[in-house]
Amino acid sequence: MDERAFREILKKCWSKKSSSLWSSENPSCGQCSVTALVVQEIFGGRILKTSICDRWHFYNEIQGIRYDLTDEQFQTPLNYEDIPSNAEEAFTDTSQEQYEYLRHQVKQKLKQMGSHFLKSSASVGNCSQN
Repeated sequence: MDERAFREILKKCWSKKSSSLWSSENPSCGQCSVTALVVQEIFGGRILKTSICDRWHFYNEIQGIRYDLTDEQFQTPLNYEDIPSNAEEAFTDTSQEQYEYLRHQVKQKLKQMGSHFLKSSASVGNCSQN
């Protein structure tokens, strides 16, 4: 799987149901924790965090590579701290309902693309590093 393809899937799945901060102008706004949780479930890896304006920003590390799939919400590049986190902490920034909604939407999109997508994405070998 390439990162751009998965970002497009996420953009189609994010909504007010996955984060109350969502807007069509900035669809990734407020989606970091719920996205990190779904990405970890699908691809494995770790959840990391960085402090931004006295709040935590969550993202993923898979096979030693950082993937911040919600970085488009920021106008300037981040200075990543890569502090280890976990699902329990990421859930403090989202709800079970938001997580289940996004998880369902993403899995439906992946299913529509066929099982070959899931098999090739398991290795995330074609993803580019952030």
